[in-house]
Amino acid sequence: MEEHCIFCKIVAKKIPAKIAYEDEHVLAFHDLHPQSPVHVLVIPKEHLTSLAHSTDAHIELLGRCLRAAAKLAAELGVAEKGYRTVINTGNDGGQSVHHLHVHLLAGRQHGWPPG
Repeated sequence: MEEHCIFCKIVAKKIPAKIAYEDEHVLAFHDLHPQSPVHVLVIPKEHLTSLAHSTDAHIELLGRCLRAAAKLAAELGVAEKGYRTVINTGNDGGQSVHHLHVHLLAGRQHGWPPG
């Protein structure tokens, strides 16, 4: 756990969050400032700063995050119509919390290109 990381504090239950999913490796919670009707953040419980900081040792953990997002989409009833998953990396990529997180966005049409 990184002492100053807000997501690590959520994992440690030091900060409340509306939990959508949790297992041994992954925690998912509803975003406080949703950008879609469904906006859930899926994070590894292990602190990993960003996708750019991942190594081959993180392959399984990254897969667990994506699989959790797919399970949540099904549980939340949005899988059939579709959803978007986003991993922002670094400041230019729009990453505002430096703990890897997957955004699960659904419930409306998402255009392309994003941004």
